[in-house]
Amino acid sequence: MEATNLGLFVLEAIGYFGLMVTLLHFRNRLGLGVFVTALGVMHFMETYLAAVFYVNLPFGVASPGSSVFFAGKLMMILMLYLQEDASTVRQPIYGLFIGNLLTVAIAWILQLHHTIEMSPGNEADFGFLKEMGWLMIWGTAILYLDSIGIILLYERLGRYIKRKVILRFMICGFVLLTFDQVGFFGGLHYFLGVPLSAFWDGWKAKMFAVCVYTVLFALYEIYVRRDGIPAAARSISDVFGDLTFRERYNDLLDRTGRDILTGVYDRSRMELEAPVMIREAQRQGLYGTVIIIDADHFKDVNDNFGHLQGDEVLKAIAGRLGTILRSADRVFRFGGEEFVAVCPGTDHEEGLIVTERLRWTIATSVKTPDGKPVTVSIGVATADEDGVSFTTVLAAADDRLYQAKKSGRNCVVGRSGLVKVG
Repeated sequence: MEATNLGLFVLEAIGYFGLMVTLLHFRNRLGLGVFVTALGVMHFMETYLAAVFYVNLPFGVASPGSSVFFAGKLMMILMLYLQEDASTVRQPIYGLFIGNLLTVAIAWILQLHHTIEMSPGNEADFGFLKEMGWLMIWGTAILYLDSIGIILLYERLGRYIKRKVILRFMICGFVLLTFDQVGFFGGLHYFLGVPLSAFWDGWKAKMFAVCVYTVLFALYEIYVRRDGIPAAARSISDVFGDLTFRERYNDLLDRTGRDILTGVYDRSRMELEAPVMIREAQRQGLYGTVIIIDADHFKDVNDNFGHLQGDEVLKAIAGRLGTILRSADRVFRFGGEEFVAVCPGTDHEEGLIVTERLRWTIATSVKTPDGKPVTVSIGVATADEDGVSFTTVLAAADDRLYQAKKSGRNCVVGRSGLVKVG
């Protein structure tokens, strides 16, 4: 019996991780909302299972709702942070917090109704609503602290084990789920009378779940996801500011320095921010890649179809850049039909892979009014291998862009020369 339950426990963890990581990995195609909705929709079920559904495992009695699904949710929030940034991950954190409070508020209001029993033995269970209401409030508050805490701890660990991403992932899971077990079990014991003997069993189940999720995360990192930004270590105050909306005072600045046509940042903003991004990446022991993209034969588009159609082509190119590059990267309009992307935490080989994907995406999806594909030429350079300052790296990328045009256009040129000709 215990062996069967353990097998199902692992199978549930694998299934949950597999589905959620698939939604996370393809978020640019499916939309981040699909991942966030799937993440939040199970919270009531997790809380209910943690309250009443327990099984025998080799290391004690535990609830899959708490040790598999809630633990998985917390690790997914950390994975979202690793692939995006704090300003993105705060959306599900606050969404879960507000949504769960709304659920509890509605449950309390429903208790004011005079209900009708439509079939024998199926009357509304107000005692259950009250118990779950208090438990949901307590669990939501703990989840909020867990979510912020796991990200802050991950960044703190980055000061000591910067490039040990998998180890940092596991340690964060151990620490925050231990904190969660203390906090949430206190609520279970107070509201539902769950015996104290279940505390250690539940803790061991959560630690086991962290081990399972760490193995799955390692497989994903090694075989699926490109390695890059996770090694970065940001200051705790910066991350906390992003998670708690402190950056809102920068909103006015964010609205300035934008190119009116394409919506990306303009050259003046590039001259202000790009050098800082490159310096900061090097300070953290990371690479910083600079990419220059130039639309091929763009003058012909303007001459043959007019400047309005040329503008549409530029907007389409800028849009494709936004779908391929990460939120941590910055895109600037350099002038005319040229764009510059600055990618911190990206080495040269990784930059070449991304730019070739970018080149292919534009060539297969952006077209002129007569249906001909629009292509781009791209030059790639990386700090500190091509220089230590942004200006030096930009000059190297510009020189490689010139080589790409001489090579027939619709191609990427990096340090070792031509990457691929379309």
